[in-house]
Amino acid sequence: MKIIKADIIGIHLPLETPFIISYETYDYMPSVIVKLETDDGLTGYGEGVPDEHVTGESFFSAIEVLKHQLLPAVMGENPFEIEKIHHIMDSRIYANPAAKAAVDIACYDLMGKYLAKPVYDLIGGKYHDELTFPKVLSIEEPEVMAEKAKLAVERGYRSLKLKVGTEAFKDVERIKAVRKAVGYGVPIRVDVNQGWNDYATAAQVLPLLDPLRISWLEQPIKMGDFDGLAELRKKTVIPIMADETVHGGSDVIEIIKKGAADKINIKLMKTGGIYPAIHIAKTAESAGISCQIGSMVESSIGSAAGYHTAIARKNITSTELTGPLLFSKDIGNLEYQIPFVHLSGKPGLGIEVNENTLQELMIKKETVS
Repeated sequence: MKIIKADIIGIHLPLETPFIISYETYDYMPSVIVKLETDDGLTGYGEGVPDEHVTGESFFSAIEVLKHQLLPAVMGENPFEIEKIHHIMDSRIYANPAAKAAVDIACYDLMGKYLAKPVYDLIGGKYHDELTFPKVLSIEEPEVMAEKAKLAVERGYRSLKLKVGTEAFKDVERIKAVRKAVGYGVPIRVDVNQGWNDYATAAQVLPLLDPLRISWLEQPIKMGDFDGLAELRKKTVIPIMADETVHGGSDVIEIIKKGAADKINIKLMKTGGIYPAIHIAKTAESAGISCQIGSMVESSIGSAAGYHTAIARKNITSTELTGPLLFSKDIGNLEYQIPFVHLSGKPGLGIEVNENTLQELMIKKETVS
């Protein structure tokens, strides 16, 4: 099996409501779909969701990197030789993980379809029997977040993820309001998305959060500040999760050396796809660190890839790939039944891509052959 053609389809996925985090407000999510074709007639789909703040890529730069660097380099390659494909991509250009993730995911989709196996069977088989996801609340006024949290619990969500990070002490009020609204029986995880900037600010906030029984606090300070995370970890009973700080295995090693985090949030868009994500999970597991598969708000394609990765790894103990639930239109049919997501068990990613919707949402298209 050889790759003989690739379509790059840049789309804007429309959100039901604006998605607000510490560094950006999104009205839609820019996504780059890669469609690989092989000489035996198979088609595999991958997705990259670039983010200038995290991966250093833009929507249009990812398309250009795929068109001129990555996809020409993998033409004629066998999708099963995924180690070689990653070496080729890394040799052509540094970083650009979301663009590389799109190629990686499409290769796994092809492998699964060729063998008539779901992707999780190619990477260890099912370890977890089921996958759950939290209700993700973007940044709003405390009373609004509290009301939305109550409604989420009434709808059947078993856990909540709160986006904060605009004003540290107002963030405390947000978290307090939600905790009061839902009680202490509902797990709450908090994601600051680097919004408290530095150790000094975060250190003032942590004592106020300790009584609120937070499941974990995610990336409270700027990415790359391993020492700051390590010091914060010493000052709180709340587990610290590293997210934007972790892009590759060397970052995990640094976290282990400095004791900088209790948990790691792996995102396929940061790591370059399924293959490197598995390596990160294994490295963390060797140090007793549990992991999560997180989201850059991908469609059913990228979300399914993340869930396949999660269900196959013992130390990936949580997931939160909820992009398809946030869109008014999606290009795939990943099945969500609150609070569970169900992988179909069909070959490859196990989803059907709606080509009509893909064309409707298309902003730019390129072909490499």
